[in-house]
Amino acid sequence: MIPTIIGIVTITFILTRLRPDPMTQKMLSPDGMKDTAASEQYLEEIRHYYGYDKPIYIQYGIMWKNIATLDFSTSRIDHRPVIEKITEALPVTLALNIITIFIVYLISVPLGIYSAINENSLSDRVLTLFLYILYSLPSFWMALLLMKYLSGGDYLDIFPLTGLTSDNYEEFNWYEKFYDLLWHLSLPVFVSVYGSFAFMSKFIKSSFIESIKSDYIRTAKAKGLGKKRIIYIHALKNSMIPMVTLMAGLLPGLFGGSVIIESIFSVPGIGKLAFDSIYSNDETVIMAVVFMSAFLTLAGILLSDILYTILDPRIRFEKNEELK
Repeated sequence: MIPTIIGIVTITFILTRLRPDPMTQKMLSPDGMKDTAASEQYLEEIRHYYGYDKPIYIQYGIMWKNIATLDFSTSRIDHRPVIEKITEALPVTLALNIITIFIVYLISVPLGIYSAINENSLSDRVLTLFLYILYSLPSFWMALLLMKYLSGGDYLDIFPLTGLTSDNYEEFNWYEKFYDLLWHLSLPVFVSVYGSFAFMSKFIKSSFIESIKSDYIRTAKAKGLGKKRIIYIHALKNSMIPMVTLMAGLLPGLFGGSVIIESIFSVPGIGKLAFDSIYSNDETVIMAVVFMSAFLTLAGILLSDILYTILDPRIRFEKNEELK
């Protein structure tokens, strides 16, 4: 994990330094400050303020010092602490992604089991075709269509166009606030979930079919166990073991959010914060988001490896045999 994080952070640091600095370059444009001695002095003061006058290895060391202390300095755009901006955006992204993951698993698991039990039937083929049609629709395209036809304009005005709450949100009761929040999250959540049904249900179907064809399922049938007990206790439990692999992507997904969806719907989450920071070259925020996303990705992979040994004792048994 350590060399991987070092590599990711180092490459990101180099990319942020290779890109022209829009804040200082704009000042020398025709619409900005003219190339005079006063403007040059002002730019030097700006570069000194942000530490760009220091050697590159010093800047690199300062960056790692900030990461090690979890003090990501301040944003160069509004001079607010970076950790404060992330703390404000993180609950929004967590709420959006937890709802998304819950809906995806709630629908995909039964669909995958149904397809596995009714493999190659007409209903299985129709369901698979429908899910793959949804999977093939780009999320940004679907988001724009929903905003056009369901969020005002010349068509229906059912859902809010952008934002997370209504203008008079503070005047609502707690249940009205909850409803208003869900109302604003309806379109972003739908755009986030519809494309995942095909992938997740297909993955569950494959794992379930493999479990059904295993020896222990044939043994359970030979013992005379009921169909429901075999499916929902023996087969389902073992078919969920490969699902642990997908958990490696849950943690960074919960933190990182969706840049496209949050930007289109103006949801003030981590994804939109990262997009705005990249657009304005706010490298302190960029480095914080990249580091945390990389760390959570690797932590998710490590967690999935640990869960494998808990759910599947054969992994530990094989390891013990190698040691012997």
